[in-house]
Amino acid sequence: QVQLVESGGGLVQAGGSLRLSCAASGSIFVIDTLGWFRQGPGKEREFVAAVSWGGGNTYYADSVKGRFTISRDNAKNTVWLQMNSLEPEDTAVYYCALRRRVGSSYDYWGQGTQVTVSS
Repeated sequence: QVQLVESGGGLVQAGGSLRLSCAASGSIFVIDTLGWFRQGPGKEREFVAAVSWGGGNTYYADSVKGRFTISRDNAKNTVWLQMNSLEPEDTAVYYCALRRRVGSSYDYWGQGTQVTVSS
């Protein structure tokens, strides 16, 4: 079993920054991708950013490009999401997710961390 634990959420004013972290533990044998998703009030869950574990390639939703940065530490099985220039529209529960194999769906999810951006 794999556990993903997110931290770093909170309340911030528009224009501010937050840094989320996600630590993976347990029976981790293979990681293809670690990603971040979010679900805002009354909205469906959406992709935010992802990083490939081997090559470090990064992927972003258009809505966060230039504002958010995803990074990883393979040795610590940890991924971070640096969020700058936050907007009220970024308010959501942010989830970390792990995908073991390319092309498959995400296999494991964290419990989520709340990010609230006030205007």
